[in-house]
Amino acid sequence: MPFYETQNIQIYNTLSGKKEVFKPIEPGYVGMYVCGPTVYSNVHLGNVRTFMSFDMVFRYLKHLGYKVRYVRNITDAGHLENDADVGEDKITKKARLEQIEPMEVVQRYTVDFHNILNTFNFLPPSIEPTATGHIIEQIELIKSIIDNGYAYVVNGSVYFDVHKFNESYEYGILSKRKLEELIHNTRALDGQSDKKNPQDFALWKRAEPQHIMRWPSPWSDGFPGWHLECTAMSTKYLGDNFDIHGGGMDLKFPHHECEIAQSQASKNQSPVNYWMHANMLHLNGQRMSKSTGNTVNPAELLSGNNSFFSKAYAPSVIRFFNAQSSYRSVLDLTDDGLLASEKGFHRLMDAIHLLDELEAGDTSTFDVQKWRQLCYDAMNDDFNSPILIAHLFEASKQINQVKTGTATLTKTDIALLKTTMHDFTFDVLGLEDQVSSDSGTDKLSGAVELLIKLRQEARANKDFALSDKIRDELAAKGIQLKDGKDGTTFSVN
Repeated sequence: MPFYETQNIQIYNTLSGKKEVFKPIEPGYVGMYVCGPTVYSNVHLGNVRTFMSFDMVFRYLKHLGYKVRYVRNITDAGHLENDADVGEDKITKKARLEQIEPMEVVQRYTVDFHNILNTFNFLPPSIEPTATGHIIEQIELIKSIIDNGYAYVVNGSVYFDVHKFNESYEYGILSKRKLEELIHNTRALDGQSDKKNPQDFALWKRAEPQHIMRWPSPWSDGFPGWHLECTAMSTKYLGDNFDIHGGGMDLKFPHHECEIAQSQASKNQSPVNYWMHANMLHLNGQRMSKSTGNTVNPAELLSGNNSFFSKAYAPSVIRFFNAQSSYRSVLDLTDDGLLASEKGFHRLMDAIHLLDELEAGDTSTFDVQKWRQLCYDAMNDDFNSPILIAHLFEASKQINQVKTGTATLTKTDIALLKTTMHDFTFDVLGLEDQVSSDSGTDKLSGAVELLIKLRQEARANKDFALSDKIRDELAAKGIQLKDGKDGTTFSVN
């Protein structure tokens, strides 16, 4: 029996608003699509959080033995500034301001995106298609929507007819918005728009003479609408109906809502069985915003070159911090939170290092098999990484007790514990055994070892006051000494 058949995953499905048992369309195979970045600037830290969450989902599904096709796109055609079919193309605007070609903008920030994700130890997706590489597919998709009566052409642009669509389907099914409410809350058109209704959205826009990025189509030289590319690429590589579609909470409406409408209008079926949305990342209790200055990018966080945090943090510390909150919860990035996560991360790494030093006993005082299944139960419950981490800390406590001789584990249980700790810490959570760049680990270890030697000499000379002082002073600095039958070790808390 394949290992994934022994586990019962439940996923919170935004479409139904509840957790559902995960049943892939084809047993043993999972198709997953996640909306990628628009590459006109350095990747936003909030986006990194979203991609990190789905990297963990990808890792866990692979760990269970599923064959996963993970598709994450690159938006390199650039959508309009306010995502409402008006304004200036974001990539074109950046190119104009810097007086370079749009594809230079795309190349620069695609490289930055990949470099940042590599730094955080992301697995690459199975396929990473680009919007510009799939113009033909998008044009064919528009043709089918027009042929089915759900789009109209005006002055070389093509618009999706939301009102016509809503006669046969339900526009707003994902975001739980009713078209009547959208109509009530929408301003009337100003008379200059080509749309029939304010709720309609562009499938193809005719390019103005100054617009650099343009392609020929049956309707005009122009460019595709923002929502169209994801429908075209997800269905091309995953089929008209696939398992999981992920993205940030901010994409639920209108982007993902429009994706559903486009698929139903062209294929007469809903494209996705499980919609997953990662929540927002805040900074010091407030939404990140360039306009208010309450923002920090990944490079600044990693280097410590910012005004929000007291030090630089290692990529795995940031990744560990992210995993300590559910992907569906708002996560508040603070210096205190990162400092606490750094201590917890080191505590976990110290325990994993101790696994190679444990001596086997005749019996086990800790039920490793039961604990192992609890780890799987946590991840099976909508990828509940905070609960998983709590179980990893419980194992760390047991490891330390075995090391000090207050608990015992058999050789078989030590091996199973080691395998499971490595599987969940490194393979599933994607952590690496690393410390922050400014910690000076080698120097710290040398200094602490010297103090341990001086303490041992003090104890040998029955100078217990000095021995206790060394121990207490180190503890005050966050360095915990552990006396065992094989000598004294230390950990950084």
